[in-house]
Amino acid sequence: MYQTTKIPELIDPQATYTSNGQEAWRVLGIMAEFAAATERLRGVRPAVSMFGSARIKEDSPYYVKAERIARLLSDAGFAVISGGGPGLMEAANRGAFAGKSPAIGLNILLPHEKGGNEFQDVGFDFRYFFARKMMFVRFASAYVVLPGGFGTLDELSECLTLVQTGKSRRIPIILVGGDFWRGLLDWMRDKLVGEGMAGEEDLGLMRALPNMLTAGRMPRRRSVATANSAIMPSTRHASWPFVEYIDCGSIISGILLV
Repeated sequence: MYQTTKIPELIDPQATYTSNGQEAWRVLGIMAEFAAATERLRGVRPAVSMFGSARIKEDSPYYVKAERIARLLSDAGFAVISGGGPGLMEAANRGAFAGKSPAIGLNILLPHEKGGNEFQDVGFDFRYFFARKMMFVRFASAYVVLPGGFGTLDELSECLTLVQTGKSRRIPIILVGGDFWRGLLDWMRDKLVGEGMAGEEDLGLMRALPNMLTAGRMPRRRSVATANSAIMPSTRHASWPFVEYIDCGSIISGILLV
């Protein structure tokens, strides 16, 4: 452990009542959220986390597409996890809520904003973004990323970093709406790869799919979870990450490809 004299020791007993002194209690609060959320969601297998803008209105083509994707995933046996808010988060929950598998909302408590949307079979309210972000990755067999702003880009970057560095198992990361993401992907290839800050193989962690959504039949998953078995004891899935990577990737591709 490195030692430094640059940080003075707390010698004032009253310091524990200041904002700095309350940091230890905040850490305990984050730990408590980790424990409570893990217990609440511990049986969710398999699941797909969906992200997108909270500002998209119900009449937007993006909203319609997100709802349709979530419904197809739900009927295929995948619980759908979203941020629980409005916009495309609501669309994802709404589609899954009408399907066979659970719609899960990981809500965040923010000032001047209403609570989670009404289309949730399972909901959990977080105070801390850190614990909430961990739950998106912890229970996901795939990421479906729809058009969005800073929050969506934050989640995408988080997952890419975890997979790239080996801190998370590799899962499909699917970008929906090729036109929307094309500029970002071109910039990554030109600047990040071109200037040696990322490898070409790192861009292969993502897959951008076309804008159109197929109206045809989707492929069947060999072991489809039903509404009653979508929440299952984790002990039944000792080898599920590798199997789900293949099955989930093929099903989502079948749902999204033209």
